[in-house]
Amino acid sequence: MNTAATQPKIKTGTPPMLIAARIARVLVGVIFIFSGLIKLNDPVGTQIKFEEYFEVFAQDVPFLHNFFMALVPFTLTMSVLFCAAEIILGVALLVSYKPKLTTWLLFFLIVFFTFLTFYSAYFNRVTDCGCFGDAIKLKPWTSFGKDVVLTILILFIIGHRNRITPRRTGWVVALTTFLTLGLGIYAISFLPPLDLLPYAIGKSIPTQMKPSEPLRYKYVMEKDGKTSEFEQYPTDQSYKFKEMVLVNENAKPKITDYRVWNDEGDFTQQTFEGNKLFIIVKNTKDIDAGSLPAIRSLVEGLQGSNVTPYILTSASDDEIKAFRKEFQLDKVPYYKADATVLKTIMRSNPGTWLLQNGVVRGKWHYNATPDAAEVIEKVK
Repeated sequence: MNTAATQPKIKTGTPPMLIAARIARVLVGVIFIFSGLIKLNDPVGTQIKFEEYFEVFAQDVPFLHNFFMALVPFTLTMSVLFCAAEIILGVALLVSYKPKLTTWLLFFLIVFFTFLTFYSAYFNRVTDCGCFGDAIKLKPWTSFGKDVVLTILILFIIGHRNRITPRRTGWVVALTTFLTLGLGIYAISFLPPLDLLPYAIGKSIPTQMKPSEPLRYKYVMEKDGKTSEFEQYPTDQSYKFKEMVLVNENAKPKITDYRVWNDEGDFTQQTFEGNKLFIIVKNTKDIDAGSLPAIRSLVEGLQGSNVTPYILTSASDDEIKAFRKEFQLDKVPYYKADATVLKTIMRSNPGTWLLQNGVVRGKWHYNATPDAAEVIEKVK
């Protein structure tokens, strides 16, 4: 008798659900690491988003107004910690470090993000959540959908967490923690290592203020209860106009709000002429006063050169006049710009920004203020 033929077959290979859990683990880990790195590259940008959320919550939930506004001074620390947490947990998930704890921490983190993106989408507040910093712009409902998918994937991983073999990879997580916090501190102290903003070095401001190609629209019309789309406005007057939709969305100008002015009028176009060094003073209240001697020395060194210094600020006239007098910058003319634009141009307060015929040639944090020779070299 052939007993081998009567014995049950032993199943081999990895169960499909376990394979799916592994794939989900890699996807979630990679997405969290990528998202965290992009945001930690520019923690001040994420700080601005946190401030926007707290200010919106303070308005929408009046009885918690003081609570949310009390959190605003801590938004920069929160920015670094949340961004670093994304990277650290993403790495921990990939290297199977304490999988039960890691997966639950990821779940709580994604629930927090999902709430923010839902609030943005449903109430049309803070319409850019900053999920991937300035590298990838997502519409509110797209951001919310992305977080819902991540939530489902993380729940799926949690359901299979007992099948993840814990590994002694604490040193990897510790090293990741050290490097991520170091990146955040560096970006705060010396501007983002990778400048993804439209005011970055090498970018032409006037070029980005124009469409990259002629804007094209389609006309959405209605007739007899049916909706039709036309590339040109129909001559048939029986059609009722519903809306006009931009077809080539990517052709829109990258910069739409850059404007410089003073009491005498608009100065925007003049900023694109010749070599101009702008001392960015977003406000005079939380400015780093210790950086001003280096900036004053830079201004003095530029005298007689082909680089003209100006102050660019969103502070009031009285505040900026008092500031110029206090720090002996009376001879430097000042111009106004929108506060949001200045936050986008420069992540430090103060900072210096060099333009040559509208092209950005240099950007410096106040911790790295250049000397006159370096600035002049940039515009040769």
